[in-house]
Amino acid sequence: MLTVHHLRLSQSERIVWLCEELGLDYELKLYDRREDNRLAPDEYKALHPMGIAPVITDGELVLGESGAIVDYVEKKHGAGRLSPASDHADFADHLFWLHWSNGTFMASMMMQLMLTMSGAPEGNMAEGFVADRVGKGWSMIEDRLGRADYFGGSALSTADIMMVYCLTTSRAFRPGSLPEALTNTRAYLQRIGERPAYQRAMEKAEPGMEPMLS
Repeated sequence: MLTVHHLRLSQSERIVWLCEELGLDYELKLYDRREDNRLAPDEYKALHPMGIAPVITDGELVLGESGAIVDYVEKKHGAGRLSPASDHADFADHLFWLHWSNGTFMASMMMQLMLTMSGAPEGNMAEGFVADRVGKGWSMIEDRLGRADYFGGSALSTADIMMVYCLTTSRAFRPGSLPEALTNTRAYLQRIGERPAYQRAMEKAEPGMEPMLS
């Protein structure tokens, strides 16, 4: 049995949504964050050597890392239905956004968050460097969603599964809503929010929480 171990308010939300989009039979286990430091509880950390979300188990297999899990579940359990074939016109764009999500954009936002939490003085060199990377990222996203319906191109793909968390629930750790100027991004998130699979996933993964779509 495929089991998704979901740490509330974390990247494992992606895996719940993926399973719902694919219509899979899976077990969902929810874990609440610790009260004292908002990190994963010990029972979650014990699942995988990294001790962070996401984690799945599938029989004897224990697998971590968002991109690896998305690829594994979509290929092994979903017959590759949410990724374009290598001869499809969207293939390269799909690959870019699938990997850019955590490889560059999420990493840059995490650096920005850590700088803020560290109490580093404003105007330091690292702050400017990271802010520039994050700003360029949001500009790329807005441009992409003005030229394509989905990050991977003409249809929803695992690139969207990876990207949407960055634009939505990840903002729970930093104040503010999406800038009004990001009209393409806002319209895209409204379309995502209308998907029955996304609605089911969020109801299961974050019961009682309004999805952060604006």
